[in-house]
Formats: sequence, C-alpha cells, structure tokens
Amino acid sequence: MMKHLTSEQRYEIYLGRKRGWSKSRIAREIGVHPTTVGRELQRNCNSNGEYVWLNAQTKSEARKHGLQGNHRKPPELWWRIEQMILEEDWSPAQIAGVLRKEGIHIVKQTIYNHVHADTSGKLIAHMPHELKYTRRTKNLRPTKATNIANRTSIHERPKEADGTRFGDWEMDTIVDSFGHAILTLTERSTNFILMQKLPHGRKAIPTARTVAKLLFPYRNTLRTITTDNGCEFAAHLEITRLLSLKNREKVIVYFADSYCSWQKGAIENANKLIRKYISKKSNFDDFSDKRIMEIQKKLNRRPREKIDFDTPKKRFFDKVA
Repeated sequence: MMKHLTSEQRYEIYLGRKRGWSKSRIAREIGVHPTTVGRELQRNCNSNGEYVWLNAQTKSEARKHGLQGNHRKPPELWWRIEQMILEEDWSPAQIAGVLRKEGIHIVKQTIYNHVHADTSGKLIAHMPHELKYTRRTKNLRPTKATNIANRTSIHERPKEADGTRFGDWEMDTIVDSFGHAILTLTERSTNFILMQKLPHGRKAIPTARTVAKLLFPYRNTLRTITTDNGCEFAAHLEITRLLSLKNREKVIVYFADSYCSWQKGAIENANKLIRKYISKKSNFDDFSDKRIMEIQKKLNRRPREKIDFDTPKKRFFDKVA
C-alpha cells in the first residue's frame, strides 16, 4: 500500500537539506527509499530550487484533495451543474464551456456520466432528446415549389450570407394539430430567437405583418431572410416592402429547396429547442403570450458553443448597439 510522507518527514528533509546531507542519508534518517526523497524535492521545491517543508506539505494536501476518488469533483460543483440542467436545460457541452471560461476544468463526458448515474431519472428528462437519438434517412426529392409567386431561390442568396455575417435571419412556423401557429425567427450568426403566436393562423398577409413587426426594431442591420416554401410566407414581397429602407438594398426573402431543411439549419435547431417546452401534442391556446416570451428569454440566455459559450442575447445586442 502506498504511503505518503508526513509533515514530520518533510521537516526532516528540510533540515537535512540545510545541513547539506545527501538524498541517501536523508532517506535513511526518515526511513524511506532515496527515490522518494528525490521525487519529493522535484515536485515540491519552489521556483528558486529551495525546499520549504510547510509549503511542500500545503502542495501535497492540495494535490491529495484534487485526486481523491479518481479526480472527484466537490459536491458544491455537482449541485451547481445539476441546477444548470434542471432550471436552464443546458447540455453538458454548454455547462462545460461556461465553467471552463470561469477557470473550472470539467469535460462534457464527465457530466454525461453523472447524468447516467442518476438513478432518479430527473436529470435525463432535461437532457437534449432525453439522451435518445434516432438517425433517419430521407430520399432526395426535386424542388416543386410552385405555390409561391415570384419566389427567390436560396441559390441566388449572396455568398456573404454564410451564417457568420450579422443580420441574416431565418424564419419558420411551428404548428399544433388544432390549426394554431407560432412564428419563429433566428439571427444566424448569434442564434438569437424571436417568437410570437399568430392569431390568424398561417394566413400569409397577417404573417408578413407579424414578421415585419418583430424585425422592425432591427431593420438597420437586417440583410436577408431565409425560409421554406410554406403557404404562410406567400406574401414575402410584403415583408420586403415593410422592412426595406430607402437608399439601401432591399431585404429579400430567399426560399430553400423543398425537403432540404438543412439549408435553414439555424431555425430548425431553434424549433427543436422550442419543442422541448411546447410539444407537438400541445394546444397553443394553452400558452399565453407571457409564457411564449418566457421561453424566448430562456433560450436567449442559453450559452452556445458556436459563439464561444456566450449567450445569444449578449452577442446580439452587442452587435445591434
């Protein structure tokens, strides 16, 4: 069984060094192997090569605490991590990224292991997809978008709108089985999300006016909007008219190819996050405007790996300011 040096032994090493004794003699005096003394001096001398027994004991105790139980993390840290999961629904990658910025090193797999070890199951319920993943394959189909007049294809969108430039947006709607709809918008470079219920369902003109109302405060930075071929976006020219400023390029709505959701991946990912709070079986009438706003705020204060674990809210308003 491995034995650690005691504070008395370290004091004897300190005195031996002061007397000019060799490592072998010091080792005989304290009853250890000479390599133990050599390793002790190598690990616990200060930057000047001096060995102070009290400092050496402090360093040893600190290492012992850090290594106890196979690098076991303190209970306070696990409590904080669990609160991030239970209250904010943050993923292990987001938690690890935020803690790393605070100087606390923990890898996401360690957090996943902690979640799997939770026998109550309360942590798994707040994980992305509840740790259940399915991979589906889809057959590619040709674009048949003929339901929207004067549509502009995504293939005509400027190359600069690659997701890194600020001011490029994506939009979509989520619907329930009762004909209700919620409009969702996200700014591609910051993942900032806007949401609002559509009181008139998926009617094109009211939807266009709602889009314009949500984006109107940010029209000075607005560049492009990308969406799918849903009938609710048929009045895209009205969106362009309401949001375009004089003496500037028009804000054009670009349409993705049919069955190509990856062409607007930012809003698809945003909708997945929203569905955690508003399931497909929900009746949107059960969600007040206040509750919709609470969900929006919660998602916008969620750290994202894409923006170095900053929050969408902070990054977005830093750019707008």
